[in-house]
Amino acid sequence: MPASFSDTQPADLSDLRTRNRDKGLEGFQVSHPKELFGLLRSLVERNIALILACPDGNTLSTTIWCVDAERHTLTLSADSRDGKLARLMDCNEVTAVGYLDNVKLQFELDGLVLVNGPGGSALKAELPTLIYRFQRRESFRVRPIGINSPHARLRHPMIPDMTLNLRVLDVSSGGLALFLPDDVPPIGPGVELNAVLFELDHETHFEVRLRLQHITAINPDSLGVRMGCAITHIEPMAARTLQQYIDQTQKRRRAFQLR
Repeated sequence: MPASFSDTQPADLSDLRTRNRDKGLEGFQVSHPKELFGLLRSLVERNIALILACPDGNTLSTTIWCVDAERHTLTLSADSRDGKLARLMDCNEVTAVGYLDNVKLQFELDGLVLVNGPGGSALKAELPTLIYRFQRRESFRVRPIGINSPHARLRHPMIPDMTLNLRVLDVSSGGLALFLPDDVPPIGPGVELNAVLFELDHETHFEVRLRLQHITAINPDSLGVRMGCAITHIEPMAARTLQQYIDQTQKRRRAFQLR
């Protein structure tokens, strides 16, 4: 995992933008009010710890007590006796970082103020209009569940007249593995796969560009090989759709494990 994705510090957005020249940051952004409120509400309901961080490295742990959609404010826990709190309030820029399962959420806290009252202290801030979400590397990939697994439609790069419909073995926000049957002419690592139609289901599909990274044997009875591919281009809306699919698949797999 890159250092900018450490557990306690915000991701370096300038570094991330450089490393994702084709996609930029749009694929990591959540700005729709309904999505924003849903993420923030989950942080409240599950009492998720947040790290508030300043550019100088000063940090403070807190939780969100309340999300007020009408007043467009957040209320967070605070201990006025904590020496870190005073240093945090002196910062001109405060970033909140927290985790929902294996997804890292990051957003700016604008208009942050300390409120003291008879019942104790609290932090107030404006409701964020943008949240960045990053999939943690160790749970990056998910395997499709059920018989209707995603497929990728593409032309064979060496035989343009041959159309392939390949099953997706696993998928992440940055790549996917495809099953190439033995009866299909092989494709070598390093090959660019353009205009690949990625079909999540009968109604959800979008185009991506892939680069074949490696070929891996599965087992003697599989009658095919695993092609590991990196996504080299995906539109922001498609990236969000893919991330939602990954999230839903993770939730379904956890539900099956709890049965």
